[in-house]
Amino acid sequence: MDRNSPAYRNYVEILRRELVCAMGCTEPIAIAYCAAVARAALGALPEWVRIESSGNIIKNVKSVVVPNTDGRRGIAAAAAIGILGGDETAGLQVISAVSEAAKARLGEYLEKTPIEMLPAETDYLLDITVSVGAGGHTARVRAVQEHTNLVLIERDGAVLESRPLPEIDHAADSAGADPSAMTVEGICEFAATCELDDVREVLERQIACNSAIADEGLRGDWGANIGKVLLTQGDDVRTRAKARAAAGSDARMNGCELPVVINSGSGNQGMTASLPVIEYARALGASEDELLRALLVSNLVTLHEKTGIGRLSAYCGAVSAGAGAGAGIAWLHGGGYNEVAHTIVNALAITSGIVCDGAKSSCAGKIAMAVDAGILGYEMYRAGQQFYGGDGLVCKGVEKSIESFGRLGRVGMRETDKEIIRMMTDC
Repeated sequence: MDRNSPAYRNYVEILRRELVCAMGCTEPIAIAYCAAVARAALGALPEWVRIESSGNIIKNVKSVVVPNTDGRRGIAAAAAIGILGGDETAGLQVISAVSEAAKARLGEYLEKTPIEMLPAETDYLLDITVSVGAGGHTARVRAVQEHTNLVLIERDGAVLESRPLPEIDHAADSAGADPSAMTVEGICEFAATCELDDVREVLERQIACNSAIADEGLRGDWGANIGKVLLTQGDDVRTRAKARAAAGSDARMNGCELPVVINSGSGNQGMTASLPVIEYARALGASEDELLRALLVSNLVTLHEKTGIGRLSAYCGAVSAGAGAGAGIAWLHGGGYNEVAHTIVNALAITSGIVCDGAKSSCAGKIAMAVDAGILGYEMYRAGQQFYGGDGLVCKGVEKSIESFGRLGRVGMRETDKEIIRMMTDC
């Protein structure tokens, strides 16, 4: 692929835009970010707070531990720590440098400050509005469709900043990138020909950050310790690949204060797409450059699958990332487009029924199953086996199959998503 071509530049820009650091699960972090920006716009410590959020935000914040909150969960804790200690300029690392003084004030602030939480009346799956007030003044901040896509910042009703609302079912302004232009064939061509210095910094950061939190997940006591449980079953590369991805989620879902390089707006998906590939590269003795090219495949395949689904849905994002990991592993074994395409289709056919019932400890188990399906998808192809068009939602050709499973996640599971949210809020 010509380095100066629009397609090449598009892939590079997508990677730079999507593979960014986040500390903590991205949904509560998005609330903390909006709250920190609202506090900054207000220019004072809020005396009252109101958070209006879409159902998928409520679902993903309900059960996950918010970092730097002494084990607290939920919307109020996320907003309060963003207000007290958040850096409004730091995006998804908004609460990565919270002071001890701010942490110490959190309990009292939550107890004494009225914090109202309301479901947003919206058609967007990701929609957060944080309103704050103090001393007769007010401020309001809204994020839509992507975690840090601020479409409105107001103070006392006056608009300080605004941007157009994105179309429903489409990503926010992609800042020069066009995810819809990706294809599996194009991804493989880009991975084979990419000038690695154009993407090295992004991918090396992913390797370093995601490996560090996987190490912590296996070292510490986090949630259900799925990673550790997996390692009791053996020490082969397949088990280690699943265990490291799960261990990263063990730590992250339970409040670990280490950053993760995300994919498709999700740290769990970022770890699922990368950590199994890293583990296989070590086992195979792959060079650094071979690992980087395999990570290009795994990350971009995951992003390509998620483009048709959206950031949030009832369809578990680990499914897409597990298929992406399988594609990267196929590439490490010397595979090209044919091997990658069949791996993706096989993997999606196996695990497409996993639902998203919010961010929490059990995500680690779902990640392990999705990674296993990705690996099985490749091993099926290597053994001369595959699923064919007409087998359930599998269509003829990888692109039509990705479109089919994307439609399941985006359209077919809308009512499922609503029912999941109703059931979770009733618990």
